[in-house]
Amino acid sequence: MKTPTQHDRSALAAWNASGRPRRTLILSLWAVLICCVVVGELLPAASPVMVAIGGLHIWDKLQHFGAYLALSFLPVIGFRDRQRGILAGLSMFILGVLLEAGQHFSPGRAVELGDVIANGVGVSCGALLGFPFRTLFALI
Repeated sequence: MKTPTQHDRSALAAWNASGRPRRTLILSLWAVLICCVVVGELLPAASPVMVAIGGLHIWDKLQHFGAYLALSFLPVIGFRDRQRGILAGLSMFILGVLLEAGQHFSPGRAVELGDVIANGVGVSCGALLGFPFRTLFALI
């Protein structure tokens, strides 16, 4: 195993200092997840994707909680500006409310207050969970 040289350490420190590749990856993942959630929340109930998800036998509220936890966690840790990250993370609750309302127009889907609550709890937990990870990433 090769011992890192001073140049290697400097390059690694510069990469970590900017955090740009890591932020780009996190925010790209966030964008993909937003697209997946939008599609998943608005697909008709009889679509093959929704039938397959239903076949997983995972409680619907847990799916909402997990999706919105990730949707709020990623921007909190991914944005360089802390306030913008928190705002973007918390705005995912508004997205959840709008998508839940949109289910009214999707065949076989129903608007449920329980889903909105699960989204809100997920957003809250994701944003809170993001704080210690922001600090951890700043130290790495």
